[in-house]
This record gives sequence, structure tokens and C-alpha cells, in this order.
Amino acid sequence: MQNVGNPRSTVWAFLALSGVWGASFLFIKVGLEGLSPAQVVLGRILLGALALVVIMTVTRRRWPREGRVWGHMIVVGAFFCAVPFTLFAWAEQYVPSSLASIYNATTPIMTLLLTPLVLRSERLDRARVAGLVVGILGVVVLTGPWQLFGTGDVRGTIPAQLACLGATVSYGFAGLYMRRFVSGLPYDSVTLSSVQLTMASAIVLLLAPFTARGAVSLSVPVVLSVATLGIVGTGIAYIWFTRIIRDWGAARASTVTYLAPVVGVMLGVLVLGESIHWYEPVGGAIVVAGILVSQGALPRRRAGAGAPA
Repeated sequence: MQNVGNPRSTVWAFLALSGVWGASFLFIKVGLEGLSPAQVVLGRILLGALALVVIMTVTRRRWPREGRVWGHMIVVGAFFCAVPFTLFAWAEQYVPSSLASIYNATTPIMTLLLTPLVLRSERLDRARVAGLVVGILGVVVLTGPWQLFGTGDVRGTIPAQLACLGATVSYGFAGLYMRRFVSGLPYDSVTLSSVQLTMASAIVLLLAPFTARGAVSLSVPVVLSVATLGIVGTGIAYIWFTRIIRDWGAARASTVTYLAPVVGVMLGVLVLGESIHWYEPVGGAIVVAGILVSQGALPRRRAGAGAPA
């Protein structure tokens, strides 16, 4: 596929997006030093929505008036924002940010797993089934089921790891729901994303009196982390992703899924001093291999088109 626009600026957008999304798990971890998981999610979504509302206002985009658009976006806002953000934030109380970032790479595998259920007219071909099997094997290795026979401290992280997987299932469902009900709507991605985050904001605000309780201890790192997580990682990052899809296409743009965990692991180890077990990157690598198999991206008998530049 040929690029349109400025190829160099698209590369910079890709690198920035990989960095921001990879760093999101670091920002969550730092935010949890002074806030509860629900408070981190509340700040993240509200600031992300505010950033996109400002963009909508400056660019004079029109807000949808159809009730069905807002109805669909309630579902998307819940399962693409409120639910997975909450699960990841809760999980990072018990697991390293680096491990959470690796789990995030399982989203395409969860999407494949849910495809026959949400998009019943779409059947999985042999490549997708093979990729799904490899990806599930990677998830098993990543989870490390042998931990169940380890110490109590190790076993105690299993619910948090399952929460990470639950977040990726939520992402997968939301993506398929958008493909089925939202992709044909006559609005651009910035407008739909703004509506999505607006509805997500309404959801977390309604739940805040019950969930966002607890003491608040604000410090410069906590404030900067949540602000960056919301404004850049949840708001502006979507604009970058839209640009990459426009210039490179969806398949090539999805390779951000492979680079973001690398950034997340590096930041977790170098900045937070986290340690990782051998099976975590191995499991993540197997998951990525499964994604590549499902996309037909691995070399076959004839030469492929080459790796993205």
C-alpha cells in the first residue's frame, strides 16, 4: 500500500503512538501511588474527553443528533473505555506495569476469538484458526499456570492477570461492535471518538460516588501521569492512530500492537525497577506470532511484500 500525505510525519506519529500507548501502563502505575483505580480511570477519561471536545470545537465539527449514534456509543464507551481501563488499573495494584503491557498485546487474539460470536456472517479461515491456536498457547505461557503450585504471593497475582485478559476481551468485543454497528455511520473518527469518550465520561461519573472513593494524595508525578494518560494517551493518541490508518491502512497500523509492549516493558524495568519472568516475554512473543499467522504475515512459499518500513 502506498502512503499518502507526508510519509515522514506518519512515521513520527507511529513512533509517538507506540511510545504513548506503551507508556500508559507506567502512567497508570504512578497514578496509583496517590489515587485509587477508579479515580485514575475517572481522571483519564474526563481529561481525554476534554481534549477531544476542544479539538471538536476548534475544528468546528458537528456533533451527531441521531439517538442511535449515542446509543451505540454508550456500548462502545463502556467496553472500549470504562471497563478495560478499570480492569487494567485494578490489576496494576498487584502486577507490574510491564506485565500489563504484555497482556495488552493479546487484544487481537481476543478479537479473533469473539469474531464468530459478534460477526456471525464472518467465518474464520484456516490462517485465522491457526493464529488463534498459537495465540491461545501464548496466553497460556504468559499466564504461567504453574504459578498455581507456587507461593501464596505468586498465586495472588492470578486474579489480576485474569483482569488484564478481561480488559483485552472487552477491547476485542468493542472493536467488533464498532465494526458491525458504527463503521457505516456518516461521521469521521474524531467525531465518533469524541462521542465515545463523552459517553464513557457519563458512565464513570455516574459510578464515581460508589467507586471513586478513598483518600487522594496528589503529587507532581501523580498529576503529570494522569494528565498525560488522559490528554495524550486517551485523547490525542486517537488522532494519531486515525492518521496512521489513513496513510498506511488498518493492517499496517495495527503493528503498533507489537511495539507498544516493548516500550511498556522497557519503561517498567528501567524507570520502575520492575522484574519480569522468562515466560512473560516468551508468552508475549508467541502471542505476536499468533497474530502474524492470523494475518498471513509470516513468510510462505512465495516471497511476501516485505516488512513495513
